[in-house]
Amino acid sequence: MNQKRNKGRGYSSRKVDTRETVSRFLIVCEGEKTEPNYFRGFRVPKSVIDVQGLGYNTIGLVQKAIEIGENSHYDQIWCVFDRDSFPANDFNNALLLAEQKDIKVAYSNESFELWYLLHFHYYQTGISRNSYCGLLNKLLGKKYKKNSETIFEELEVYQLDAIRNAKRLLAQYEPSRPEKDNPSTMVHILVEELLKFTR
Repeated sequence: MNQKRNKGRGYSSRKVDTRETVSRFLIVCEGEKTEPNYFRGFRVPKSVIDVQGLGYNTIGLVQKAIEIGENSHYDQIWCVFDRDSFPANDFNNALLLAEQKDIKVAYSNESFELWYLLHFHYYQTGISRNSYCGLLNKLLGKKYKKNSETIFEELEVYQLDAIRNAKRLLAQYEPSRPEKDNPSTMVHILVEELLKFTR
């Protein structure tokens, strides 16, 4: 993580000790392995991040996150789920409920693998979820394993490219309609939050 030094602007030139402002994250994922394996790859203290792959989708996942959050002390609660082929109302109601309960959502339309693809290229036209694996096979130079435990390390060097591509992608939708905005993802927002606490 680059630390800019702003001399003469009232900022200390020493690296900020993030332990003073550490947040505790709960990240609940639709997938039981794919997304949790990715987020567990971040080099953040175990006290910072609690990742759970619950196997629920859209509104069921948000409801479960609310339930877990009520009995625990987290500073940020995130739900990670896909648009997939779920009815638009289910997807939209999940986003609405999350907003009402101050839960953040890192959705992908159509699939989480879009986030992986954005590490390599900018994609602005809709991609069928059935095509994601074939594209990743070519880009990774090997067969993409959906539940890979090493995918974070394999993609980390391209992470800033993915963030830039995801932001550019979202910027093209005005007004934003998440259930129709294909391709799109909000995963980069969660990634940027986690990077603040990377060791």
